[in-house]
Amino acid sequence: MAPHDFWQEIHPPGTFPDDQEFTVFYVAALEDGRQLRLPIRVLADGTHALASLIINQASFAVLDALAECLAEKIRPMRVEIIAGLPTLGLTLAAAVAQKLGHDRYVPLGTSRKFWYRDELSVALSSITTPTQDKRLYVDPRLLPLLTGRRVALIDDVISSGASIVSGLNLLTACGIEPVVIGAAMLQSERWRENLPDAGPQWIARTVGVFATPILERNGAGRWQVSSRPGT
Repeated sequence: MAPHDFWQEIHPPGTFPDDQEFTVFYVAALEDGRQLRLPIRVLADGTHALASLIINQASFAVLDALAECLAEKIRPMRVEIIAGLPTLGLTLAAAVAQKLGHDRYVPLGTSRKFWYRDELSVALSSITTPTQDKRLYVDPRLLPLLTGRRVALIDDVISSGASIVSGLNLLTACGIEPVVIGAAMLQSERWRENLPDAGPQWIARTVGVFATPILERNGAGRWQVSSRPGT
């Protein structure tokens, strides 16, 4: 596959064999069996890898399908407003809010506008941008949309859980406790280790459209599900 061909189509169940060995791409399965091909990103050790999802590069059809699946998962929580995490989480959050019939959503941000307040910000770290020193802000003008309402915190992918913890810390500092955390992809199991830093209840409140494991190179040069959960 060419690099720009990933994330462009969701395939019917059974389109690709589920043999747990992969070469160029990983086959992620939605709950209804539909399949999405994801590129395999090799980690620094050269023997382990992750499946990758860049949702703002996905086709509108794929974004629509993932947003619909996530909206249905969180709909029973009677969510009144969506808060989206930057950067890629904003694409998904807006789409999920529309699927739920909302008029708008609240985008959190990393760009400090002059009217923002430092006390309405927290440090932000991410597994994909580990060397960047960033802060996560909420626009003070948008706080009334969150206060006293049933909030869902949405990101595109939950991997280490660091971004979600930052989002939870920011909302908590504003006196807001989300009723659910949602993502298109739950990547490996590391987030289960880090999310309790913000409170043990968050693991039970976290939902994803699909999950992907750590991959490990086998003797045939293919990728298979790693025997090291939580790597």
